[in-house]
Amino acid sequence: MATTKNGVNAVSMIDTFKEFTETKNIDRTTLVSVLEESFRNVIAKIFGSDDNFDVIVNPDKGDFEIYRNRVVVPDGEVSDENKEIALSDAQQIQDDYEVGEDVSERVDFTKFGRRAILNLRQTLASKILELEHDTLYNKYKDRVGEIVTGEVYQIWKREVLVIDDEGNELLLPKAGQIPNDVYRKNESIKAIIERVTNENNNPKIILSRSSNLFLQRLLEAEVPEIAEGMVAVRKIARIPGERAKIAVESFDDRIDPVGACVGVKGSRVHGIVRELCNENLDVINYTQNTKLFIQRALAPAQINSIVLNEEERKAEVYLRPEEVSLAIGRSGQNIKLASMLTEYTIDVFRELDNQDAEEEDIYLDEFNDEVDQWVIDAIKGIGLDTAKQVLNAPREMLISKADLEEETVDQLLSVLKAEFEK
Repeated sequence: MATTKNGVNAVSMIDTFKEFTETKNIDRTTLVSVLEESFRNVIAKIFGSDDNFDVIVNPDKGDFEIYRNRVVVPDGEVSDENKEIALSDAQQIQDDYEVGEDVSERVDFTKFGRRAILNLRQTLASKILELEHDTLYNKYKDRVGEIVTGEVYQIWKREVLVIDDEGNELLLPKAGQIPNDVYRKNESIKAIIERVTNENNNPKIILSRSSNLFLQRLLEAEVPEIAEGMVAVRKIARIPGERAKIAVESFDDRIDPVGACVGVKGSRVHGIVRELCNENLDVINYTQNTKLFIQRALAPAQINSIVLNEEERKAEVYLRPEEVSLAIGRSGQNIKLASMLTEYTIDVFRELDNQDAEEEDIYLDEFNDEVDQWVIDAIKGIGLDTAKQVLNAPREMLISKADLEEETVDQLLSVLKAEFEK
């Protein structure tokens, strides 16, 4: 059975309309307004104006009606065929029409042809896309800093595409990922909404799991005292997936802020640690006393003394030789996090005993016959001018701060030690 051209157009028209009335995440009133506006745009292109047209959209039934309103004029006096109709033509519609009356006539949109339907589809698609973008942006623009749960949809080299519960696309870039994270399609993940952009009306929702705020929000969810305002998270320093230090303060003398955050046998942080790929969490008491804060931040190392340079925000920390490795930590993590937490550059030094202190020191420049001058200059550049200062400084610090190769540092230490062994 052959289908007429108008039949094909009618089917296409119905499919077009249903496709857009089923659009998600757009409220009914706005959708009806957009559909009506799209019809009017096409009508205006065909007839030159849509002022005398009534467009009735019914999204529940998935259909629409269009009526053209024209004024009856005497035969031969029609000056605008869109807005006027001859008396004889009007009486063919209904025989009792008279000059001056309004004629409302239903319009069959499919008779306008394939091009009109295609034009309508393009107009609708453009407006619906713009509306979806506005809806997505408005949904998330005021939610920056909140935790969102989504489903992993696509995994790329530089980012992961996450879908929220309404099918919106969220992006988790590489910089926002925890290095140890392993993503699997369709699995659920948590992240914080880090920022929302809307360049050229193309909204992007950027997530992060590596930000300090993500850890803070997880703590707020797990620790009632924080949510209720009795305990505050003052500062956080993180090496995502490895280790974090958290400084907390209590506003109630009866509440131990560290104990409240950790819980009995670590019960309150277990879930957070799992969420962060077994990231170790050190929780300490916050204080405005800088020396005490640095001391707590370097735990578990025991500090002998601290010399502060508040103007340059530097701290020289002196401790027993056996405590140096604890202060620095594995791969330098402990001292790095302590510096991040306190916002002070921390240098650790071995505490000299009385006998060592009485020994004569030697300026580094006196070793220029055995050590290259550029190596001496690099060491002096980090504030160490004498042999004893270098020998008492941690080897790891000399390598990282002076930006020297391990072999170069080891040769320097060997020369300096040999001098004092003489």
